[in-house]
This record gives sequence, C-alpha cells and structure tokens, in this order.
Amino acid sequence: MTAPGLDEVFARIPEGWFEMGSDDGPAEEAPVHRVWVAAFALAVYPVTCRAYAQFLDATGHERPREWSLFSTIPDRPVVGVSWLDCQAYCRWRAAAGTPVRLPTEAEWERAARGGIDGQRYPWGEAIPGWMPQGGRGPLDGPWPVTLGEPNPFGLYGIAANVHEWCADWYASDYYRASPSRQPLGPDAGVRRASRGGSWRHAVTISRCAARSRLDPSYRYTDYGFRVALAQP
Repeated sequence: MTAPGLDEVFARIPEGWFEMGSDDGPAEEAPVHRVWVAAFALAVYPVTCRAYAQFLDATGHERPREWSLFSTIPDRPVVGVSWLDCQAYCRWRAAAGTPVRLPTEAEWERAARGGIDGQRYPWGEAIPGWMPQGGRGPLDGPWPVTLGEPNPFGLYGIAANVHEWCADWYASDYYRASPSRQPLGPDAGVRRASRGGSWRHAVTISRCAARSRLDPSYRYTDYGFRVALAQP
C-alpha cells in the first residue's frame, strides 16, 4: 500500500471554544473574544509545489508568480498564488475526489494555537530553535514544508514561512461584531484575509493572532495556502 503524499495528510482539529485575537497587538486584533469552532480537518502541510504542479499540468491554469524560480524544490510550499488561484485549485481537488476549501480565519487561529489559549506562537512563547536562522529573515526562499516540529494539533509550519490565504473577507473592525460561533468574516470586502509569517520578512514567524490581508487577485511570492477538508 502506498503511503499518502504530503498534500493528502490531514489533522483533525477538535471542536471547542478558544480565545481569539490579542490585546497586545494592532487594533485589528482586538478585542480578545471567545469563539466556538466546529471540528474540522486541516492539512498538516501547506500545499506543495509538487501538488500544485499536478494541478497546473491537469488544468493548464496560469502559473504562479516566479514559478520557475520557486518550484525547483517540490516539497516547498507553493507561493505566488492569488486567492482566486486557490479557489481554482480547490475546485480541481474536489473534482478529483477530495473536496477541500480554504479555512476561515477563526479555524486557522484555532488550529495554530493547538488548543492552548494565549500563547504567542504555535510552539509557545519563544521562536522555536529549529527555525532557519533563528527566525530571522529575509531568506532566499521558503523552506520545505516538512522542516521543524508539529504544533500540538500536528500541523507543520503554521504561522511561519509563508502567508496562508483564508476564506474570509477582511475587515479591521470585524472582531467588534463577530459572532461567537463559527464566524465566517464579513459578507463583503475589498481584500481577503491571510495569516502566518513570511520568508521575506525580517522575522519569518508571526504571532498566532497576527492578521494580514491582500487583494484576492494579487500574487505575492510569500503567499501560499493550506486547505481544509470541505466535509470532515
């Protein structure tokens, strides 16, 4: 029996309440509020260049930004993809028999925290020692998705290496009106939410509560994505 590929491995994130946001960061992260998220399954690794290459070959979809440069290591996370590209990839995976989607911001933060409220990073209060250059950047490119140690929910690289697109529209004041159960983000917006660190930044890991956003059509070389099962 063949072992599943990296892009076919999912971790179960249990249902539960958690404290979302931060009162120590930018205003967009406040207030800290209690959120309930249903159980779901999230990919252990970000989508890899290997998997994305299969998608490109099968569909003829437009290549990511600087694909020839960043796809040379198959187990790197794919970068240079827009939110719209991510949707096309999810549709392709669904047609192939694995319905997947982007996680919401609430799901992403719940997963990144690993069931531990209040900690700064998915691995605790300090930048983990396994991170390239001690978490200092910029680097020459993203590191392979298998590098390092998993967080308590079994996820690799979350909050580090690449920004990960989320499903939600972004609003800086959303937390003030966010529902306490299964928040899905605003009904409309201009930019889509994203989470996580960047190999291009001076610090390559982000705090669990840190938020970012981008026009859904833009392709930046530090933006990738991680998928959730549409039907856990």
